[in-house]
Amino acid sequence: MKRLAGLSALALIISSTSGCGWLWGDDGYFRDRGNDYLDARETAPLQIPAGVTAKRLDPLLPIPGNVPAMRVAQDNSEFEVPRPPVLKDLTAGTDFSLQKAGDSRWIVAQRPPAEVWPVARQFFEDNGFKVVDERPQVGEFSTAWQPIEQISSTLARRLSSRVALTEAGGETRIRVRVEPGVQRNTSEIFVVSVERAAGSTVDQPWPSSNGNPGLEAALLDEMLANLSNSAEQGGSVSLLAGQSFDTPSRISMIVDGNGNPILNLGADLDRSWSSVGRSLDLAQIHIDDLNRSLGVYYINLDPNAAADEKPGFFSWLPFIGGAVDPAEIEESAERFQVRLTKVGDSVQVSVEKDSNTVAPAEIARSVLSRIQENLG
Repeated sequence: MKRLAGLSALALIISSTSGCGWLWGDDGYFRDRGNDYLDARETAPLQIPAGVTAKRLDPLLPIPGNVPAMRVAQDNSEFEVPRPPVLKDLTAGTDFSLQKAGDSRWIVAQRPPAEVWPVARQFFEDNGFKVVDERPQVGEFSTAWQPIEQISSTLARRLSSRVALTEAGGETRIRVRVEPGVQRNTSEIFVVSVERAAGSTVDQPWPSSNGNPGLEAALLDEMLANLSNSAEQGGSVSLLAGQSFDTPSRISMIVDGNGNPILNLGADLDRSWSSVGRSLDLAQIHIDDLNRSLGVYYINLDPNAAADEKPGFFSWLPFIGGAVDPAEIEESAERFQVRLTKVGDSVQVSVEKDSNTVAPAEIARSVLSRIQENLG
């Protein structure tokens, strides 16, 4: 009854305002503004006072200078304004971009790993690096120990102009990892280098973060330009890197000593992390936040968590329904933590209410089952 009364009131409001010129007429608030541009007039450019240094401002929406003249209809009753030619958006980002966070740098590609892997690998081979170890399923390959002089002379010259390379006779080794990005069908490319002195045969371990930050940054810049050019020409796809990328080899649902369900993954932490993140996305489980160093995905099981509904035109009417109160959204949230813990040669995935409380068994089993269904 209340809804019927509200709709009746809305109909009355609309009918009472339909005849008001101030609202719908030629001079009304909701008038047709399609021909307003015909009244526009060109004015003289702004004059800067003498003695003031001006900074050039380029227009965000430049007017093309080659717009053809208008075509008048044969009966001279109407005219047709031609559409301007398509302008190239110089401000739009490409499919590849360089990201920085402190001393860390990496490339973000708006392409799936299956497309990025072969192009990134080809870049290093074309420039004289010898790829000796590659694992497409993990998205990782590394080069042999070799003096920087053995790589492409053109690349070596560009690198040496920007950064101090290894000492004379020293050798360098590069490791490249292509990981699935946070968003679906995106990738992140990381480069790590390690060096050893001349005459040394010791196989130096890979650093935890950066080896030679200058060299890695220069390689990323060169690879960024190469990836952009390859994308314009079209590239190949690696089936190995696409079908089983970062998928654990063994997956099983077990219980711990307290009877809590746990998903056991037969893979290292890096593979498990990206695989679980992709599975949460495929399972349409909303990720509020994540902390890779802690191995935790913060999820929200509320089905409306990721909804992006905007209030309608008549949302101000109380009986129609306006914007949802943020406090109500917060109150309905069902937040949990999906935690990855390395145990021996495998990784265990558990669901917690917080860092000190495990999630109810039925919720944990439901979330882990949805993750398991979307692995692989």
